[in-house]
Amino acid sequence: MGSIEVRNSLLSKKLKRTETRLLIIDDNQLRYNRILALFATQDHQVHATLLDDLKTFEKQLNLPWDIVIFGRAYDLKIEQTLSLIQASTQPSLPVLLLESDDYKPDQYQSYIHKGIYDVLNLESSEKFYIHIVRALSYSRLVQGEHRLLSELEAAQSQAQSLVAESHKAVAMLQEGIHINVNTEYANLFGFENADDLVGLPILDVLQPEDLAQFKSRFKKISQGQFDQARFELRTQNPTIKNNPLQIEFLPSGNEDEIQLNIECGSTTQSTATTNTTSNAVEKNSNLFNALQQINRQMVNHPANANALVLFSLNNCPNEVFQKDWRGAKTYFANIPNFLKEQVSVPIYQIDTGVYAGLFQAESKAVLNSLLISLNNLQKPQLLSTAQFTFPLHLKLGYCELNKQIPDEAHFEQIVSKAFLKTLPVFNTPKIDTNIGITTEHIPKTVQLTLLQDLKQKLDAGDIHLKYQQTYDKQDQYTHTYEVSSGFIHNNQWQEISDLQDLKDDPELSVQLDRWILVEACKQLHNFITQYPKAKLIINLNHHILLNDKKLPELVAKLLTIIGSKQAHPIILQFSEQALQQNLSQAQPQIALLRQHGAEVAIRGFGNSLYSDTILQQIDTQYITFHPNLSKMLSSEKEMANLQEKVLHFIAQKPIEIFLTELNDMNLFANAWNVETRFLQGNYFQKKLDRLTDVQDQ
Repeated sequence: MGSIEVRNSLLSKKLKRTETRLLIIDDNQLRYNRILALFATQDHQVHATLLDDLKTFEKQLNLPWDIVIFGRAYDLKIEQTLSLIQASTQPSLPVLLLESDDYKPDQYQSYIHKGIYDVLNLESSEKFYIHIVRALSYSRLVQGEHRLLSELEAAQSQAQSLVAESHKAVAMLQEGIHINVNTEYANLFGFENADDLVGLPILDVLQPEDLAQFKSRFKKISQGQFDQARFELRTQNPTIKNNPLQIEFLPSGNEDEIQLNIECGSTTQSTATTNTTSNAVEKNSNLFNALQQINRQMVNHPANANALVLFSLNNCPNEVFQKDWRGAKTYFANIPNFLKEQVSVPIYQIDTGVYAGLFQAESKAVLNSLLISLNNLQKPQLLSTAQFTFPLHLKLGYCELNKQIPDEAHFEQIVSKAFLKTLPVFNTPKIDTNIGITTEHIPKTVQLTLLQDLKQKLDAGDIHLKYQQTYDKQDQYTHTYEVSSGFIHNNQWQEISDLQDLKDDPELSVQLDRWILVEACKQLHNFITQYPKAKLIINLNHHILLNDKKLPELVAKLLTIIGSKQAHPIILQFSEQALQQNLSQAQPQIALLRQHGAEVAIRGFGNSLYSDTILQQIDTQYITFHPNLSKMLSSEKEMANLQEKVLHFIAQKPIEIFLTELNDMNLFANAWNVETRFLQGNYFQKKLDRLTDVQDQ
């Protein structure tokens, strides 16, 4: 094939100058050779690796790549490959699929929806190369964006540190006008309030003696030429005592903004003043950095609705200061990490124990839904460090933003408003969770300390719901979440599902599950504003199934309140062991639940002698395998046995099977080799306190 002569800049020599890192998944060495030969024909440098097995892919995925080409592999499917990449450190890595012998053009759209960048035909070499280069161009743009953002954040941090250390007077300029200044800058030019400088032209403040020379230099700086941006300036401003000024112009990170730094002589300040200023600068540095980042986000990723959410410590537990100083230090250092894990936006420190994040949405309704979902983070939490587990209690507030924040003074006002304004809450009909008249008399035994604590937590609403998104291999139910519950007892997490202590108080168990069911459905009602096809699998104890005669009625009411257009948005999940022990009572109750619109699932399934019997006699569509069965994925021999078990159950009735506890790449990837539909585990998404899509994290 001859050289392609075009004027398209995407096909210029620029992309050829840097070696393209190409990962090819195929079991055919000849196809691999043809692809490399095609690049060689175009004088295009390539570093390529060929593989066709999971273990090698797992290792290679830790390295940086430009493009992945998928042909055919020994134990890797295309869907599996995509899911592993999406959960990796390069989630935007473009994957190109080679047309197989049985490929049909009408499959193209479904592959694109799965996450394929493009489908290629190796027989049409010119088109093949053009499509490759388009993908490469996209890949380099994404990589460049990530790299620039990282460098920008590092440069800003360094700049803020330098400002704090040297006590420089700093101003931000836009088209020669002051838009933000720090206290040192205001004091330098005789202003008591930094806000008084906002809107003033730079010439009115600096008042250079050689006006023509300054204008000429500043014009070049405004055009991005910073080679002569550091110089001495003699000023006619009468408030300046130390003339001339040592000034420096710097790029700010925003195209239309310039940063001006002026050295402030430390000899003119007393030690006390220096220390006070240092503290103020350090505080302003946090504010200034957060302000810049939030404004940049609003410029680079504009949205119709924006809100600044403030996260602050509601109280600080005494035990934090009763350990060694490293424990206390780590506690505060881990707070932003906890927040980053729970929310899907960058977190910026405002002050000690105070953090902010910008939440954006396509409409006010969706933004409101996002804000409502954050309420769960205000419940008592646990924060783990290397040696200790401490309580964490956060207070959240917010302030809506209609435009960029002009300066630090306005930002402080916004932070103050956010501190006082509580998050919006659900506006749904009140649902009675009291089960006093809904159950038959249930005998009680001795109430335990754990149960007393649980009862108090329930009365206070301090029960935690954890949400974990599942992966649907068929890409149909992409927003199905399992709901588990728990509470904090003596600084330890207690899982509620199958909590043995609840056998001593079945009535509390029913009341607890009613609360969980209602709260989960409220969360779903809110979440479908963002994702209308969302579904929940809600884990419950068996007492509510056997003893709450009005459960079907409650389910019907909740389905009306949820307002989902899905046929069965909630699935109630009970343990196999409990169903097996109460089979005759459970059967009619499950039939009633299904009549009232709920589906029923069985958890902890497949690990007992009674699994076949349970499957035959319980009207269920979904089963969740016992975690022990997921461990079989770590061995090829055991994996074959697991596949036999799966096929055995599927042969009995049309069911969908969930594999759980897939907490590492190897287990998650191997799960594609058995005929289970849904995959679940920390590798795809950890359990979170709020419903959120894994792609939004």
